[in-house]
Amino acid sequence: MMELISLFQSQGWKITFASASAETEYMVDLSDHGIDTQNIAINSSSFDDFVADVQPSTVIFDRFVTEEQFGWRVAEQCPDALRILDTEDLHCLRKARREAVDEGRLFSESDLLSSKLAEREIASILRCDLSLIISETEIDLLRDVFGIDSELFQYVPFLLDPIGEAEIQEWRSFESREHFVTIGNFRHAPNWDSVCYLKEEIWPQVRNSLGRAELHIYGAYVSAEAQKLHSPQNGFYIEGRAGDAKKVIGRAKVCLAPLRFGAGLKGKLVEAMQCGTPTVTTPVGAEGLAGDLPWCGALADDADDIARAAIELYTNKSAWERAQQNGVGIINKRFNKEKFGPALIEQIAYLRDNLAQHRLKNFTGRMLRHHSMASTKYMGRWIEAKNG
Repeated sequence: MMELISLFQSQGWKITFASASAETEYMVDLSDHGIDTQNIAINSSSFDDFVADVQPSTVIFDRFVTEEQFGWRVAEQCPDALRILDTEDLHCLRKARREAVDEGRLFSESDLLSSKLAEREIASILRCDLSLIISETEIDLLRDVFGIDSELFQYVPFLLDPIGEAEIQEWRSFESREHFVTIGNFRHAPNWDSVCYLKEEIWPQVRNSLGRAELHIYGAYVSAEAQKLHSPQNGFYIEGRAGDAKKVIGRAKVCLAPLRFGAGLKGKLVEAMQCGTPTVTTPVGAEGLAGDLPWCGALADDADDIARAAIELYTNKSAWERAQQNGVGIINKRFNKEKFGPALIEQIAYLRDNLAQHRLKNFTGRMLRHHSMASTKYMGRWIEAKNG
C-alpha cells in the first residue's frame, strides 16, 4: 500500500486515506507523508456524506471485503469515479489451499470453482473497473480458470528500488552471520502453520545436524499457544514483534519459510533478498517471485528435503553466496518500480478517459452491481437501522 501511495504522490495526486480499522501504535503515520486520513464506519450513511464531500476521481478498495462494504456507496455518491480493487492476494486461493492441506490432499482447480469465497471475491473483481493483481500465478487463474477478461486486471507486483553495489557492500558476510530466522504475523494462518511445521518436523532435524544453531521466530500477535513453543534448550526461540524486520533478517544466515499454503507474494522472502539473506521455502512460498530466474536458496515440499536444504545452505559458502546473488537478480529484474509503476499510471489514465465504454463492455460486472450490490446495499441499510 505504501508503494502505491508513493507512486500516486509522484504524479501529484491528492490522497485521502479512509479506514474503519482502529489505530495502533505500530501504524504508519500518514500525516508525515502529507496524506489526509479519515476514520470511517461500516454500515453507516456517514460514509455517504464523507465520500460525497471528497468527490474522488479514483477510489481504491483494499481487499474485496472493503469493496463489498463500501463499493455500492461509492457507486451511488460518485458514479463517475474509477473504482479499483487492490486484491493484495486472492483470498479464495489461500483458503482453498489451506483446506486441502488440512484434509491431507492435493489442491486442485475444482477447489476454487466450488468455493463460496471465490464467488464473493470474483464478483468483487467483476464489479470494479480494474483490479490490481500482485502475482502472475493469480493472473493466470483469473484468466484461465475464472474466464475474466484481461482488461479488468493489471499486474502490479511489489514496486521496489533496485539493489545497488553500495548496498550489497553493507551486507554481512557469510562468516559474520549466524542462525536461522523466520518472520510473520502469528494471526496469519499460513505463518502459524509454518511455525508448527518447523517445530514438529523440520527444526529437530536441522538442530540435530548443526548442534548449536538457533531458529529465531519473529512476528506480531504472539498467542499463549505460540509462546508455549518457545524452547531455548532446543534452539527454538519465539521472539515476538521485530522492531526492525530487515535488521533481524539481515544478521541471520538463512531465512526459513516452509509455507504449505498461501497466495500472493511473500513479503518476508522479498525482505530476505533485500538483506542478502538466502531462503529455504516451498514452491507455494516462492510462487510469483522468481519467474524463470534461479531461486535465492532452495525450494522443497517435503519436511526432510526442507531440512536437508537448510543444512546445506547454512554450511556451504559457495552455494550461499550464489543464492544471495540470485536474490539480487530477482529484485532488480522482476520488481523494478520504474517498469510497473508507469504502466499502472498509464492504465488508470486510459480508463479515466474511456470509462463509459469500458463499463459498457463489462456486462457481467454491471449485472452483478445491479443484483448483488443491491442486496449488499439493503443489508447494510438494515444493519444501520438496527444499530440506530
